[in-house]
Amino acid sequence: MSDFHFLRPYWLLAVIPAVLLSWRLLMSDGTDRTWTKHIAPHLLSQLMTGRNERHWLRPATLLPVGWLIAVMALAGPAWQREPAPFAEDTAVLVIVVKVTPSMESADIQPSRLARAQQKIRDLLALRPGAKTALFAYAGSAHRVMPLTADADILQQFAGELSPSVMPVEGSMVGPALVAADETIKKSGQPGWILWIGDGASPAELADLAKYRQENRTPVSVLGIAADGPELDTLRTAAKQLDAPLIRVTADSADVESLGHQARFSIADEQDGGELWKDFGYWLVPLLGLVSLAWFRRGWMAAASAR
Repeated sequence: MSDFHFLRPYWLLAVIPAVLLSWRLLMSDGTDRTWTKHIAPHLLSQLMTGRNERHWLRPATLLPVGWLIAVMALAGPAWQREPAPFAEDTAVLVIVVKVTPSMESADIQPSRLARAQQKIRDLLALRPGAKTALFAYAGSAHRVMPLTADADILQQFAGELSPSVMPVEGSMVGPALVAADETIKKSGQPGWILWIGDGASPAELADLAKYRQENRTPVSVLGIAADGPELDTLRTAAKQLDAPLIRVTADSADVESLGHQARFSIADEQDGGELWKDFGYWLVPLLGLVSLAWFRRGWMAAASAR
């Protein structure tokens, strides 16, 4: 609730007449104060009924309550964000995949690299029509596919990746992330980088710290590794990047989480990508409940007789 605010705060000014009206109603509540100007007190006491009774549930008290609820609803209380219903998904995605002999390990079935290729396919299916690029790295970084909205051709090229096609042995993710960042900047659109790997060396961690200091494109990490030292290095790498680390799962939970990040990563960078959720609508049933009192027969007449 730290983000609580009103979307239309100027409506809160309507509280002022509500306070004045409440004071006026309470001051004039009871017909004896009106009729004492015209009827002698000893006769008025015989004509009035229930003059000593005071019920809190009467128009003089319920009307200000309903007014206040209506003002709050119109002001639009909000504390959560939601995606704009007609916002265009223009965030580009650059996938950086580690392609080394370690990625052929079978601790993640059928292999780490095969599982990475499967996750790429599933992620693209969640972003139809969105532009995606693909980079592969080992001891050097290479652009496999420039930004394209053709998911089929990107999947085809991703499926052909293997350590045997990489010209330089080793593992250097830093140059691949920098190349991905430059691709996004050249596109002129907001974007996001997904790094898929199974670990990071000390030299790579130093590159990642530099990448973060240069305030480049945000990165998310998909960890394709079982519990152990390799996964621990990925956790350290994610901290260096200030990036979320998502572990690969057998189901689609990991891809759905990544898809959400890709879909809404432009919320803070592009107007209309995300809106504050208006909770004022939730006050309407409560206002309707208060209004039901005025449908009760004799409500106003009975109240004026007190």
